[in-house]
Amino acid sequence: MTDRGPVILNPGDIFFTRGSGLVSRAIRLCTRAIGESRTQVNHVGLIVRGGPVAAAWAVEALSRVRQHGLYDRYGPPCTDQVAVYRPITAAPEQIDAITRSAIEYTGRAYGILKIAAHFVDWLLCGAYAARRLTSSDNYPICSWVVAHAYAAAGISLGAAPGAATPDDIWDHVTARPGEFLCVLPLGRLA
Repeated sequence: MTDRGPVILNPGDIFFTRGSGLVSRAIRLCTRAIGESRTQVNHVGLIVRGGPVAAAWAVEALSRVRQHGLYDRYGPPCTDQVAVYRPITAAPEQIDAITRSAIEYTGRAYGILKIAAHFVDWLLCGAYAARRLTSSDNYPICSWVVAHAYAAAGISLGAAPGAATPDDIWDHVTARPGEFLCVLPLGRLA
């Protein structure tokens, strides 16, 4: 809710989360490049059915890629912070392509080996080496789903889709206010 009324989310909106648990903190640590400012988020997903925050549906990679209500997962009592950014220069057909692509990942098992590959590349100071070995999209991770869905619409999120991290996508969209609108700043859903 804003002073103008309820926040309405649209298909194609990107949502980010910042958790407080050990895994969330480890992801933020290991996706930070040397000399880069502190990583703000550790997870990313897509809105595939719009509406008020309490009714919008998301696709995200958890233990499997799932569709669910955004508020059902991140509303109270969840303490994760959530932010939402909207692509304001994307054409309607691009939004359709993004949404269709994200939905096609539904049901696939999570790519735990990709997380290990991201960690190995982090140890190699950000080289895109180990992640190239896990390039199959049969087992996606959160940033993979979002970056590939946008790539299906011809939109880059600042990194190769197989190399993108939540932090890469966050850095890309927050640095481009002419392309992405902050619909919901990072904070708890209430």
